[in-house]
Amino acid sequence: MVMYIRISPPLTQLQMYGRNNRNKEGEDPMIAAEISQIRWARLAGFLYLFTYVVPITGWTIAARYEVRGNFAETAHRIAASELFYRFGLSCLFLTCILCIFLAMGLYVALKPVNSTLALFGLLFRLAENVVGAVFAVVDFTMVKAYTGGDLSAVFTEKQLSAVTTLLAHAGGIEMSVTMVFLGIGSAFFFYLFLRSGYIPKVLSVYSLCAAPIFIGVSFACLLWPQYSTKLQMGWLPLALAEISLGLWLLIKGLKLHPRVEKA
Repeated sequence: MVMYIRISPPLTQLQMYGRNNRNKEGEDPMIAAEISQIRWARLAGFLYLFTYVVPITGWTIAARYEVRGNFAETAHRIAASELFYRFGLSCLFLTCILCIFLAMGLYVALKPVNSTLALFGLLFRLAENVVGAVFAVVDFTMVKAYTGGDLSAVFTEKQLSAVTTLLAHAGGIEMSVTMVFLGIGSAFFFYLFLRSGYIPKVLSVYSLCAAPIFIGVSFACLLWPQYSTKLQMGWLPLALAEISLGLWLLIKGLKLHPRVEKA
């Protein structure tokens, strides 16, 4: 009687890892990690786009009510439609929350490339939104000042108008400070995209070049606030980079390197 013995080819290290390190559901942790990367990257792509829609909506609404240097007129407009004005401010505050999720998505997607640099990017983006959230408290506090009528009994209209002008300047400073944090955090993430090869090299190189320009313009707005309106045009290259990157991540996703198994 002839006996046939089936000899299986040796398992690769990757196959052995997958067989010996499956979770309770029977999934390969490496595959699960890659799926998580892709999902978080797509979330980041969506939020790159959505975090332009939400703040633009908020700024547009708030600008309809705020009359710089005229407390009485601003108070009159806000009192006529306080809820809608609060909705505009809420959009600006919501942007801070969404940007934290955006930063988290980028961190998870790029952590396998370099966890330390990804963490730096996350921390700078967190600092950006903490500053923004603090100023949101000031904005909502001022709503009470505009609608309560208590300040009008203590201060003259001229004094109150001076306060609103000062707060407007503070808002410009807050914007420039948050943009510095945003630019530095983005630079870390863009560098990791360049190293990883997850997105086209042209897009990653352009984005990385736009980041230092963005940071420099933000510092220039702090040094020469009288020219901030013109200087802020220098923010456009990074805005274009973020929108392009958002579209790529949302539609194409990450281009993860395929696994190569040796026979």
